[in-house]
Amino acid sequence: MSVIDMVFEGGGAKGMVFVGALDELLRDSNHSTGRLLGTSAGAITAVLLAARYTVDEMQAALAEKNEAGRSVFESFMGIPSAFSSEQVHNSAVRHFLSDLDLPFVPDFVEARLDDWIATQMAAGGWPRNLFSFVERGGWYSADAFTAWMERKLNEGTVNGKPRDFGSLTLAQLYERTGAELTVVAADTTAMRILFLNHTTAPQCPVVWAARMSMSIPLLWQEVIWQKEWGTYKGEQIAGTVVVDGGMLSNFPIALFLSSRPEVGDIVGPPQSKNVLGFLIDDRIAVPNLPPPPEQISIPAGVGELRTVRRLTGLVSTMMSAHDNMAVTVFAKHVVRLPARGIGTTQFDMTDGERNALVDGGRTAMRDFLAQQEVLESLTGGPEFSPTPDDVNLANDAALEMLR
Repeated sequence: MSVIDMVFEGGGAKGMVFVGALDELLRDSNHSTGRLLGTSAGAITAVLLAARYTVDEMQAALAEKNEAGRSVFESFMGIPSAFSSEQVHNSAVRHFLSDLDLPFVPDFVEARLDDWIATQMAAGGWPRNLFSFVERGGWYSADAFTAWMERKLNEGTVNGKPRDFGSLTLAQLYERTGAELTVVAADTTAMRILFLNHTTAPQCPVVWAARMSMSIPLLWQEVIWQKEWGTYKGEQIAGTVVVDGGMLSNFPIALFLSSRPEVGDIVGPPQSKNVLGFLIDDRIAVPNLPPPPEQISIPAGVGELRTVRRLTGLVSTMMSAHDNMAVTVFAKHVVRLPARGIGTTQFDMTDGERNALVDGGRTAMRDFLAQQEVLESLTGGPEFSPTPDDVNLANDAALEMLR
């Protein structure tokens, strides 16, 4: 059996393609997971693998429906939770309104009007999304995702024992499973990449590590690092604003190919073989993708707003622009998974669309395995390893990320 270090790119709803690829790779038990590194949707996949999810369990999670018979993932783009009267009164929206001086209107009347406008914006419907966008940096709430992630980490069994991982920290998950998991996030306060794992951020809850990594800015509310989550590499960062790691590095495969000791201190000792990157490639169409239904609905109709569409397109472009050099240089370590035809925030895709996406990942992995040159042979053939040039380039790229 070969142990494979895996890197999963971010890509929102398109990340469901990973399940098909993993099914093809792991189904025959000839391969197993080694170190796991993921960003955004890739972080979610990496967390589930670290929690010892099987491919069958992951497929069941993808097919999960709510009481209305719709995908549970639709709730990831829900209206933010209610704001308290104190939060509304102290909000940036309220302060902005108070700075607008209406001529000939008494101050006490203007103050009441400002309170009324801010309260109405935060009351509900899409105005609350706008209020959230201004106050918390995101149009949508990810509360439903956090609840779903915690529930998934508490479902099923591992080695005959309940999988009660929902409240664990990164250090505790490593102690329980031995999985070397690293989740990528972006610290917008210090403008740096955060590589969250049992060594760098041992007290960080696993659920919140995933939540920070998937927090596409402008779309989902940003996360503030809490004091009880401990330190990052020994540094207290409470109050730091953390968002999706894809903003700075959406596909940091160089970390697993680097031989630098300072990189190994973060993601574990370097391996000489079996490094595989899972890339969501929007240039490759999803085979057999059914035509979209006549009406596609996202809760509250928010997803149909032109502003949200623009934000989604902008963020998708930003994320896809990162790490192009790494994809090109380390191409032989990368399996390209089809994604064209599926949107980054298309969590309401139909069963047919989801099945086509998963099947596309399965086929792409099958084709890759038929001609790959980076995984050790299962038939006694040569053991593949990165070339010295590959390692040198990986060292340069990894050090740039750490800086």
